[in-house]
Amino acid sequence: MKRCNYSLEREKILAQAISPVATELRLLDAGDIISLLRLECYGSIADLVSSAAELYFHPGTVNFGSGGEYKLEWSGQPEVVLDLEIKPRGVSVYARLMLTDERAGIEIDHIAFQSPSDDPEENTAFLARSLNEARFVRSQPTAMAS
Repeated sequence: MKRCNYSLEREKILAQAISPVATELRLLDAGDIISLLRLECYGSIADLVSSAAELYFHPGTVNFGSGGEYKLEWSGQPEVVLDLEIKPRGVSVYARLMLTDERAGIEIDHIAFQSPSDDPEENTAFLARSLNEARFVRSQPTAMAS
């Protein structure tokens, strides 16, 4: 995605929303995820992502995307990147979830609003509201989401 002034804010909103899912996925053995990626067992990875997401989001909100990648070297910790499709009401986000031994991160590749506003800040607030509505336990709205 071409980076713009509001990209970072949207990534922060998305990261906060899916952090519990990332935490669940980080409980899995990195070697197992890497094996599934290497052997292109994408259905199994999709099941793992769905299982992690179903604890926090309505069905179909967070899904495994089209693939992933990994870094596994003798001299370092493994790193896994999973393509995700996050689809709360009215918006589709295509992102990459990076998982390491101590942290996780998210990078948005593409975001599409069903009925986009001309004001990017309204779109960002809509993203925050939509993600919050897709959760089983809704958090208190932030200033951006109000």
